Amino acid sequence: MSLDSELVARLQQQVGDRLQTQRAQRRQAGQPVLSPASEQQLARQMIAEVLRGHAESRMAEGLQPLDADADDEISEAIYARMFGAGRLQRLLDEDAIENIDINGADEVWISRAGADYPERGEPVAANDAELIEMIQTLASFSGLSSRPFDAANPELDLTLPDGSRLSAVQSVAERPAVSIRRHRFQKVDLDDLVGLGTLTHETADFLRAIVAARFSVVIAGGTNAGKTTLLRAMAAEVDPRERIITIEKALELGLRDDRERHPNCLALESRPANTEGAGGITMAQLVKRTLRQNPSRVIVGEVLGDEIVPMLNAMSQGNDGSLSTIHADSARESFNRISSYAQQAEGLPRQVVHEMIAGAVEFVVFVGRDTHGGVRRVRTILEVNGYDEQIGVSASEVFTSDADGNAVRNYNVPVQRAERLRATGWNDGDGS
Repeated sequence: MSLDSELVARLQQQVGDRLQTQRAQRRQAGQPVLSPASEQQLARQMIAEVLRGHAESRMAEGLQPLDADADDEISEAIYARMFGAGRLQRLLDEDAIENIDINGADEVWISRAGADYPERGEPVAANDAELIEMIQTLASFSGLSSRPFDAANPELDLTLPDGSRLSAVQSVAERPAVSIRRHRFQKVDLDDLVGLGTLTHETADFLRAIVAARFSVVIAGGTNAGKTTLLRAMAAEVDPRERIITIEKALELGLRDDRERHPNCLALESRPANTEGAGGITMAQLVKRTLRQNPSRVIVGEVLGDEIVPMLNAMSQGNDGSLSTIHADSARESFNRISSYAQQAEGLPRQVVHEMIAGAVEFVVFVGRDTHGGVRRVRTILEVNGYDEQIGVSASEVFTSDADGNAVRNYNVPVQRAERLRATGWNDGDGS
């Protein structure tokens, strides 16, 4: 039989209502939030109950209940709508796909690893209304709290169950638009990135040392340059005995899911305000909150705005070894980007912000993507040396790009923090 999409949607709503009621009851009883795996298992039970109720309703009307195969198909369709991504799921299951851009239900563009340009894909929904409904469903069950996506809330950012980042808009374009950035390497370390061509062995050794020595690092790069993947790989070098707190606009890093490497990890996610403008929690608030949560390290998934000043304060007030990413076109451009965010958020003078940067950030790692072939490469590593009234943040390029775009050690520039790095076992190769 052909799948009855209206029936699936109706039954899925019943399951969703039951699950939301269960969540509310647990909150009122002061019980802990169910883990994703436990909640999905509970949803399976609820789906079976709803299907039994549907069969009983059909028999009460004098109709034959659906056969076992049809029930199984509907059950899987409901589950996919709630915890998968509907017709998007087949794309998310293909490892080679890196990005998915949707300009309306029937205009889908797919970017694959190693390809220079995207290709046209099959429709992901019957119409735009179904596409919006699919995104609304994902928003209800992804992350730590449901997120609205409607005319009053036309923007949406969330992380899908597989770790992909979804950004959607409606009402501001002719048709609803969705962009999905895949994270093909959820559990990755520096050696993996050497194998992918992102790092040389020399660069990997240096990054391993600056993590072990607890230096505060900002990872800079353009869109889709590999900043988050590099952040995960560097975080993999953190001692498992340390307590890590991550702060993100939408859960994406997934460090808490890697319990072997990060057994003591708290993942915090900002929350948008409701339609009355209440209940929102910003990343800036979460950064401040971490100071009371006993962190060994604070990791801010991506600096996007007013959280920058609390983050700089956290880095300079005892949270050694903090990591973060920022969108910038070069390593040095990251200082201007941080300064712009701080000035917009709190109106601080440029000189004050640059002094804060010099006192908080110790290294900047810049990662870029090749124009052809799409290989991500660490290109530059800056060591922040201090503040200069004439130039602002003073920094030296301790790793610079070679002819192939790889970061290689610049032996003409001494690493000022070499002694602290050598204590981790790093060999600077200068014979001293």
